[in-house]
Amino acid sequence: MKTFFALSALLAVTVAAPADPYHPAPYHPAPSYHDGPAYYNYGYAVHDDYSGTNFQASENSDGYGTKGEYSVLLPDGRTQTVTYTADDYTGYVADVKYDGYAKPAPYHPAPAPYHPAPYHPVPAPYHPEPTPYHPAPASYHPAPYHPAPYHPAPYNG
Repeated sequence: MKTFFALSALLAVTVAAPADPYHPAPYHPAPSYHDGPAYYNYGYAVHDDYSGTNFQASENSDGYGTKGEYSVLLPDGRTQTVTYTADDYTGYVADVKYDGYAKPAPYHPAPAPYHPAPYHPVPAPYHPEPTPYHPAPASYHPAPYHPAPYHPAPYNG
């Protein structure tokens, strides 16, 4: 009974305890970004004699128009250079130039003609005569079971 009273009192105190007041997170407006013209300038170049890779690119923008150039070494030995401008008035305008002369592709002789192995027809299917089934004779003959006779012990009481 004392335990019941103690648990009831504990429950009453727990339910009657005031809850912490609600504090919502402070309001932070999303940051605003200035959406003005983009000013940038970049360039890169790769020249690797081991792999034969040779290309470069550069581009700059004043916020209203973009000018750039890129070049690449083509497989035939020529260098292709593209100079371009892009703006709201003329759109994208590219000037493509090629430097050098194309080398002919190296000669590779045609592969040897294919001669498949001669055709040999498949042999006729083999259909053997079925052999009749003769089960083996049963060889297990257990000895008859004869339990020993039961003789109760005499009572000496």
